[in-house]
Formats: sequence, C-alpha cells, structure tokens
Amino acid sequence: MRVFAVLCAIGFLLKEAQAWSYKNGIFHNSIWLEQAAGVYHRESRKGRYQLTYKEAKAVCKYEGGKLATYEQLEAARQIGFHVCAAGWFDKGRVGYPIVKAGANCGFGKVGIIDYGYRLNKSERWDVYCYNPDSKECGGVLTNQEKIIQSPGFPEEYQNEQICYWHIRVRYGQRVRLHFLEFDVEDDGVCMSDYLEVFDSYDDISGFVGRFCGDYLPDDIISTGNVMTLKFLSDASVTAGGFQLQYIAFNASAFSHNDTNYFY
Repeated sequence: MRVFAVLCAIGFLLKEAQAWSYKNGIFHNSIWLEQAAGVYHRESRKGRYQLTYKEAKAVCKYEGGKLATYEQLEAARQIGFHVCAAGWFDKGRVGYPIVKAGANCGFGKVGIIDYGYRLNKSERWDVYCYNPDSKECGGVLTNQEKIIQSPGFPEEYQNEQICYWHIRVRYGQRVRLHFLEFDVEDDGVCMSDYLEVFDSYDDISGFVGRFCGDYLPDDIISTGNVMTLKFLSDASVTAGGFQLQYIAFNASAFSHNDTNYFY
C-alpha cells in the first residue's frame, strides 16, 4: 500500500509538471497566460473600499469588461498579480491575490485570500475586473521590455482614470523605468493627477515617488524583479499624458556608473 501511494504521488506530480511550466523564467499555466493579463484592480475615485457590488459591476462594464472569476484572478496571480486590497469579483465574492506572503496583508498566506460570497451586497470594497481586449489602462506585464503610456496617449488622457501596471520579470532580474515623455496636471502638490511608482508587488509598500508636472523624472531602478505603477486623474483638468519604457536586466550586470547600459 505504501509503494502504491508513492507511485500515485509521483504520477500526480508528473501530471502537474505537464500542466504547469516555465516560460521566459515565469511559472504559469500557458492556457491562461494571455487571459490572465486581462485581470485588473480598480478602486473608487473616492478612495479604497467605496464600491457596492452593483457599483463594482458598473465600473467593470464602463471599461468594456466584467467581474473577474476566481479562476481568472488565480491565473493572473500565477504570473505575478499581487494586490493587497480586497475587492468584489464574480458572483458576489470578495478577496484579493497574494503572490508573496507578508505581515501587512494575506494573513501570512499565499494565494487568493477569499472572504467568500457576501450576503450583504451593500458592503463596500474595491473590484477586480476582466477584459482581455482592453489593456491600455493597466495590466499584468511580464515582457522583458515594454512601453507604458497613459490612456489615449499621445492625446490627452481623460478625467477620472485609475490605472495599475504590475510588472514582474524573471527572478534575478531588475527593472529600469526610463521616462520618454511626461505631462501630467500640476497642482503644485501632485494631489489632482499623478503617477506613483512602487518598488513592490503592490501599492502598499515600497513607495518610490509621486510625479506630476511636465518635467521628465529620472530613471528608476527596482531592487527586485517586481514594480507597480499607479496613474490617477481627478474630475477636472487633463494634460498630454506620459510615455515610459521599462526594461528588464540581470542584476549581476548592473553598475551604478554604467549610464549607457540601455542605449
């Protein structure tokens, strides 16, 4: 019986190895890879945890999407989608994806932190939407290099935008942000419209800076293989927007004195 149990366990592991694999250094289920990139987190313009279930569905519908399913949220998590904020998803469930366990969220666990089906649909949370055809405003990015730009660029961005880009590259690599163009409403204190950069999986820890105005920020280099960008615009006054490039590189090849590394 013991030998039979071992053989069964080996068979299960082989089956799992076939279903899950590494691609470009990232562990994922290839069937879901493209679809997972269409999962994104949204919060109310009023701030975190302000959306009822009905309002959450309206937010996703407004952008041409719908509430993400548990499976879609988990697939996105498998390629690095990590947000420390509980939100509505399909059929009135609430939860959030955790890639790396931490003291500030996830109760020390990794996976989908699931609060279950909520009987009271008037509770207020954020929301997780799914739209694989609309990746202009945010998304999970695992490319080695990519251009990120404000919605509608090079035209002016719209009012009341909230976009999250979660960048995850291979382990042992770092991320460099290089700003190409930047023009975001400047109210003097960067409270109306702004771009925030976080050296972490989410916008809870690792705050690097908040940027607005029309000057080009200096290049930003991550300390690990993940980075998060958040763009927010309020209900009035817009500007030309921004365009930046991120590039992954091996940490061992990095030198603070090598200013021409990417040129």
